[in-house]
Amino acid sequence: MQRGSRIFVAGGRSMIGSAIVRRLEAEGLTPIGQDEEPDYRDRAAVVAFLGEHRPQYVFLAAGETAGIGGNTARPADLMTDSLLAAVNLIPAAADHGAAKLVYLASSCIYPKHAPHPLRTTSLWSGPVEPTSAAYATAKLAGVVLCDAFRRQHAKPFVAAIAADAYGPGDDFSVENAHVVGALIRRFHEAARAGAPSVEVWGSGTPRREFIYVDDLADACVFVMSRYDGNEVINLGTGVDNSIAELAGEIARVVGFRGDIRFDRSRPDGMPFKGLDSSVLHGLGWRPKWTLARGLEETYRWYLRI
Repeated sequence: MQRGSRIFVAGGRSMIGSAIVRRLEAEGLTPIGQDEEPDYRDRAAVVAFLGEHRPQYVFLAAGETAGIGGNTARPADLMTDSLLAAVNLIPAAADHGAAKLVYLASSCIYPKHAPHPLRTTSLWSGPVEPTSAAYATAKLAGVVLCDAFRRQHAKPFVAAIAADAYGPGDDFSVENAHVVGALIRRFHEAARAGAPSVEVWGSGTPRREFIYVDDLADACVFVMSRYDGNEVINLGTGVDNSIAELAGEIARVVGFRGDIRFDRSRPDGMPFKGLDSSVLHGLGWRPKWTLARGLEETYRWYLRI
């Protein structure tokens, strides 16, 4: 990519998409059509938009997401939304001359009991975590579709699996928040109310790899420029934390000094979601944000909304 390249970020208003836009603009690259992005669920609108703009490079960060609560309550909505994003945007990008596409998947597509750390060779080796099975299946379909276009049409379409992203633009709602957004809101409200304790879903023992959204955006741009392998690539920091450790760090950032209680009647989700990102790191990419610094910046953003 260079100045003057036609670059499209699908889902450019989402947390991850907007971070990719910021990252591109920092390099003097201006994504096209950000003020007129089509509804990715409308195939005719997608085809018309890509036919008019004919982007050379496409980042596919579109599609609704949710945490355990949202995945449990609305699996059909989340699966349909992600399927439409993939089946509408990937073929249309190919048909209208995209030179390269990076499709962003989620670490929930790995089998629930895959060996640690999660390697791309483990994909399809077992069932995924049941609470996110519908969404994960849709994301797996997008991964396979990228591979199908690579094999049938020689399109260098790359599927990338992201660690759990958080940061400015995150969803803090009761219905759809992922664990970082949900805990920031919960600890913030408890601290302001002077509550003696905060309840956290699950046992606190599952381990997650978190990536600050600006690091993830940087990794996506890096992959677009530097990676053209046939295999899916993991985008992670190489550092994982337990949910209990995350809760303690968020309590510190927010200023909550009460007790943290774990509700073991609630689902834990996958026992471990840490990625083997050795291919990405071997190419020279490294994260810039620590979890502590990222949570502090995310909380500052939360206080402004």
